[in-house]
Amino acid sequence: MTSDLLAPLDLAFWNIESAEHPMHLGALGVFSAHSPTAGAHAADLLAARAAAVPGLRMRIRDVWQPLRARSPFSFGGAVREGVPDFDPLDHIRLHAPTADFHAEAGRLMERPLDRDRPPWEAHVLPGADGVSFAVLFKFHHALADGLRALGLAAAILDPVEMPEPRPRPAQPPRELLPDVRRLPSLVRGAVSGALSDVGRALDIGASVAASTLAMRSTPALTAEPSGTRRTAGVVLDLDDVHRIRKAVGGTVNDVLIAVVAGALRTWLDERGDGSEGVAPRALIPVSKRRPRTAHPQGNRLSGYLIRLPVGESDPLGRLAAVRVAMDRNKDAGPGRGAGAVALLADHVPALGHRLGGPLVSQAARLWFDILVTSVPLPSLSLKLGGNPLTAVHPLAPLARGQSLAVAVSTYQGRVHYGLVADAEAVPDLDRFAAALTREVETLLTACED
Repeated sequence: MTSDLLAPLDLAFWNIESAEHPMHLGALGVFSAHSPTAGAHAADLLAARAAAVPGLRMRIRDVWQPLRARSPFSFGGAVREGVPDFDPLDHIRLHAPTADFHAEAGRLMERPLDRDRPPWEAHVLPGADGVSFAVLFKFHHALADGLRALGLAAAILDPVEMPEPRPRPAQPPRELLPDVRRLPSLVRGAVSGALSDVGRALDIGASVAASTLAMRSTPALTAEPSGTRRTAGVVLDLDDVHRIRKAVGGTVNDVLIAVVAGALRTWLDERGDGSEGVAPRALIPVSKRRPRTAHPQGNRLSGYLIRLPVGESDPLGRLAAVRVAMDRNKDAGPGRGAGAVALLADHVPALGHRLGGPLVSQAARLWFDILVTSVPLPSLSLKLGGNPLTAVHPLAPLARGQSLAVAVSTYQGRVHYGLVADAEAVPDLDRFAAALTREVETLLTACED
């Protein structure tokens, strides 16, 4: 049975998990049902197809000794390996009909995955109306990032006809051994790279320290862990987002982040916390995955850290502030600044992740206040058992000490926000969800004035 050593960031996610803060991500897909039994049929299809997807047979196993032919730094690490006696029925559940998909999803998201089995689940939730059903997919972040999880979920949906890939230009053959004449420059490059890594680490550390200064705390975004979860979803018209972008410039992502800032302002004011002077630090993850790397299934993430201009009263002023902050981060690149802390995982030995995981999980609140992540989805229409997928809400893990996480995707001309909150700290999550819709209307009105 072959095994694949976990990439450093995967190992970090595996070791910072606790019962109160499970490190799985999710997606709640809502399907239009052709019949009242469509949900039960969908569960049968998922079970039949999952057995044929190799990535769904992979479990994670801790290792305490260095692996043969591997770096001694693998001591105390973990491997991803196939399970010979894999049974999809251990991972797929058909639930009783429900009138509230998100209420069920919240209760299911708070349950940690079984770490002794392949760390994923699919929960089929038939709708009480008989005309819809939902599927909640859960994948441990050590098994898959957003892109990888999307690929695994799509593999057990109905097959889709993919467009022909563009041919790639032929690449010259790679040398099996370096030219000895180039060895001095290769050595200089290695030394320069090592010094650059040290400089980058110092830069990231200094940026994290600076980001904690001159900050008004936001009690609504921080909470002692209760282990409970609540989810909500919002669907917006992508054309409205494009109208705002075309009127004021920037990117779709800039607009979507500014919508979060404006919604936080409305929500904080409505609940009596106040928004004046509030500028929470938002972590915006950036994927650094490249094809044909040493860890093709591993997480390769960096991020941008920006201050959300919640205290700004002008909606266009909030959007302008987000644009400036995002442009500044893009100019510096995803390898610099406080948002790039995840890159430091590559420089920590496996045993360090194992022993330091609990401490790192406690430090999240010192790094950022809220996660705002974008998960790309294919433009193709997806189906399960012939039933079309009408909405899909990505759900991000909730970091220890934080009460709210925001994920967003675009699909079939719609923007889908997925919200995950600590249920005790944020009993009014639906109020924040409504504020997201109102903020888009506010920006549209401001653009017309």
